[in-house]
Amino acid sequence: MPLGNGLSTEQRIQSEKSEKYMKAKKAGNQRSQAKPSKDAFELFQTSYNMQIRELQGNHEHIRPDNVRKAAKIIINCKGKLICTGMGKSGLIAQKLSSTFSSIGTPAFFLHPGESLHGDLGVIQKDDVLLVLAKSGESEEVISMLEVVRKMGNKIISILGNPYSTTGKISTVIVRATVNREADSLDLAPTASTTVALVVGDALAATVSEIKEFQTEKFAMLHPAGQLGRSLLLNVEDLLNKDIIPAAQSDISIMKLLEIGAKPNLGGVMIMNQANRLVGLVTDGDIRRGIMKYKSLLNCKITDIMTKDPVCVQVGTRALDALKLMENRHSQISVLPVVDSKQQPVGLLRLHDLLSRL
Repeated sequence: MPLGNGLSTEQRIQSEKSEKYMKAKKAGNQRSQAKPSKDAFELFQTSYNMQIRELQGNHEHIRPDNVRKAAKIIINCKGKLICTGMGKSGLIAQKLSSTFSSIGTPAFFLHPGESLHGDLGVIQKDDVLLVLAKSGESEEVISMLEVVRKMGNKIISILGNPYSTTGKISTVIVRATVNREADSLDLAPTASTTVALVVGDALAATVSEIKEFQTEKFAMLHPAGQLGRSLLLNVEDLLNKDIIPAAQSDISIMKLLEIGAKPNLGGVMIMNQANRLVGLVTDGDIRRGIMKYKSLLNCKITDIMTKDPVCVQVGTRALDALKLMENRHSQISVLPVVDSKQQPVGLLRLHDLLSRL
């Protein structure tokens, strides 16, 4: 709708941008003639601190009830969260779609321009739209949102200008407003995209916590990364299940050495008559036994074994086992793994853990 000066909102914004550009160009020409040039780190620090100030300044614009409403809409969404935006805002929207998907809320990115040429068909009745915009007057975004509103889908906006056309169409607005950008020309999307990203990430983290999204689910969605592997692997996944170095406590030392050598896993688990773990003999135990008794031929296994050794049960995460082996006064290099009846199922080496985590 035309304003009092005869210009539409879009025309006014374009006029302001042109005026800002000409002023910036003139200032840039003046700076290019000025000497000496500023230090690179000083310029970096100026932009860096400016973005921090803009992020802090946006806090006063955020209404708690709007955040609660936006979070509730996403939590109750029975479909998918569709993230969208044009230009640099679109790139932030793409990142947010990945973030939401990775922490429990299925999401994908929809390009506003492509949506107007058939891609609006991906939107289903239970989906929610999350739109990112600074001015809120992008022609492609507005055209898309007008159709989405007719379809009846809810629209959450992370928005710089709440009084824009996008703001009027939105179901709820979470502000991402800046006074200026963080480049010397005040033109490049810098502070505005930083604030939008932080607002979006905070909203994603909020939804994830309210949904009680668990570490195990996160690992399932990130199986290829180191974090995923460390969270998914259990101790039994690292065991050589074909060879269990275990022996009864009444066998001879020579037999014990034979069991420990095929293959050499660094120790032999010792069982009682009920096949429950009662001890562990490692290479270190044998060396200490020789130093104490001179000869082990006449010794019993119970004389040299470590009684009631540290062990873990099947189902223990490999990462927790690693912490158990390392976070102690004296590190241990092998760790017995037992079942619910305390019967040995394998011997886990520190080397095996470190090579997989």
